[in-house]
Amino acid sequence: MGEPPASAGNVPAAGELRPRGLVDLRGMLPGPARTVVYPPGAVVVVSGLPGSGKSTLLARWSHAAGVQVVEPRVTHVQCESRMPAWLPYPVYRPWARLRHFTWLRAAVASREPLLVHDCGSRAWMRTWLRAAALRAGRTGGVHLVLIDVGPATALSGQRSRGRYVSRRAFAGHVRGLGRLAGALAARGREAVPEAASVVLLDRSSRGHLSGIAFTGDPHTAAGEPRTAP
Repeated sequence: MGEPPASAGNVPAAGELRPRGLVDLRGMLPGPARTVVYPPGAVVVVSGLPGSGKSTLLARWSHAAGVQVVEPRVTHVQCESRMPAWLPYPVYRPWARLRHFTWLRAAVASREPLLVHDCGSRAWMRTWLRAAALRAGRTGGVHLVLIDVGPATALSGQRSRGRYVSRRAFAGHVRGLGRLAGALAARGREAVPEAASVVLLDRSSRGHLSGIAFTGDPHTAAGEPRTAP
């Protein structure tokens, strides 16, 4: 979607990754698996084009103890199961979206560590999440993980999973994420002030983050400077 920014965050050689600012892992050579560590109660938004591997990454991370995962596909399937087979999804999409936001609002209010599956092309979603997290008394911040793969790779991912989004919706995601990538390349994390940190992954590096933990320093999420380990 975009070129690596001129300045990236701290990237340790192995072990734990504690994101601060912008951490660009795109184009990295294969290496040891890392656990990404966030502050307790953080909200981590995993974004990327449909078919980029968001669900795969979330499934890998969902085994962490006490972590909630809000996945819109779950709501879609639940709503679909209650509707007659002949009724097209666009007819009851508003109901599905309402149910999804109700679930998401409750998950944020719970204060438990939270993983959110989101396309990432809608800045208002992250802004809303940050405001909701602050209202709920969360101190871990909202963090963005962006899987940056091209449209061709994402379409291949859709074919492999047997699920497709419409051409119109996919084109909208491509444009939205293209703007986000361009802004990150130009301004770094300042392009997404609603996020305490941003981690950029590509097709290769998305497999290197093998786990997630919520035991990090809350001051890191607040953007306070720290000496790199």
